[in-house]
Amino acid sequence: MCGKAYDPRFVFAWPTAKYAVMSGDAAAGTLVEIKVKQLERSGKKLSEEERKELFDSTKKTYDEQTDPRYGAARLWIDKIIDPMETRQAITQALEAASLNPDVPEFKVGVLQT
Repeated sequence: MCGKAYDPRFVFAWPTAKYAVMSGDAAAGTLVEIKVKQLERSGKKLSEEERKELFDSTKKTYDEQTDPRYGAARLWIDKIIDPMETRQAITQALEAASLNPDVPEFKVGVLQT
């Protein structure tokens, strides 16, 4: 229930977790609407079949990227844990955090585009 944007010390996930802000359906719906608006501005009109195809491909990509293994491979998740090991993982994380209580604030700077 926390992502890297909140600068946590550790991020653990169960193998069944979904690492995302929203569901695949909601994300695909939003992204497809944005793409449709862009295409309409350039004068292209999508048929219902093309819209459904775009939705399905976007949802498939989003669903693949919400898998915790995808996030762990990109270092967004520190460890995928067995649900039975949750208490042990939290205990170890708290012990590690207590050994270094003063962590300087993480500043990423300003992204200028």
